Amino acid sequence: MAYTETIFAPSRATLDIAVLVLPRASILEVASVLDPMRNANRQMAREAFRWRVITPDGRAAPLTCGIELPASGALGDVAGADLLMIVSGFDQAEVATRNLIATLRRMAGRFGAIAGIDAGPWIMARAGLLDGHRATVHWEDLEDFAAAFPGVEVVADRYVRAGRRLTAGGAGPAADMMLHLIGTRCGLGVAGQVADSFLYDRHADATRPQRPGRVPGARDRRLSAALTMMGEALDAPRPIPEIAAALGLGTRRLEQIFRDGLGTGPAACYLDLRLQAARRMMSDTDHPLLEIALRTGFSDRSSFSRAYRRRFGQSPRESRAGR
Repeated sequence: MAYTETIFAPSRATLDIAVLVLPRASILEVASVLDPMRNANRQMAREAFRWRVITPDGRAAPLTCGIELPASGALGDVAGADLLMIVSGFDQAEVATRNLIATLRRMAGRFGAIAGIDAGPWIMARAGLLDGHRATVHWEDLEDFAAAFPGVEVVADRYVRAGRRLTAGGAGPAADMMLHLIGTRCGLGVAGQVADSFLYDRHADATRPQRPGRVPGARDRRLSAALTMMGEALDAPRPIPEIAAALGLGTRRLEQIFRDGLGTGPAACYLDLRLQAARRMMSDTDHPLLEIALRTGFSDRSSFSRAYRRRFGQSPRESRAGR
């Protein structure tokens, strides 16, 4: 079996990968893992990477888009591989069954290295496979993940290599990690050809923030910078004049930049970011309403409820009941 030190090193040997896809994963995450390898094989005219898709029970995995992804077998039937990649998305607490976790613990030694994509690190951590390691997870889960697994050094990087453990925060970071793998094994030129074939703006730095604050089509980088500041301070919102000053702008100029780029002012945009984050927590976690309110910058539950109803047309309690 190859360890990460040899996986991420020049080699002409075929790298054998088992891709464990869990129910409610995203097709984009699956594609971000599989298609770079397929394309690298095409560019090199040889089988540099060999993979097979597996599921916990060997049956097709239902993805978030409604498509069912066929599998070649079950996790428990795999003899081993150089690398096991766990792709998971929504409802990881439900798909991480006791049987899955027990099987993963029992079989971990069969794989040279284990990687988790998006919510995949949750599955790894539940199996005790990340204790004492650095790891990342999707940015929406960073705080909860760190609280749930104090034995894991949680960082907000796009992807992390830590010994025999790899973690990536989502589809984009997974593509970055796969291009890094291709580049180190097969050469940077091959990785560049793969990135170019997908018109992918390749970034090799794993430690770049997961949320760069980009706005598609935005021409003013100060808008992206302001959004990044807002996203990093949802629980304790920064005053708009303070954000403007940090960017070397006056408040009125920042207001104009937001209206030109987004059609709304910075205060309204900031509030919407906080409420959208609250709605995600309402849907994806069982946190008490007061905790959600405090974590999105509201001083109490009543002010949170009023703002939430104005934005979404229903109370937080009604929203949670309908999930």
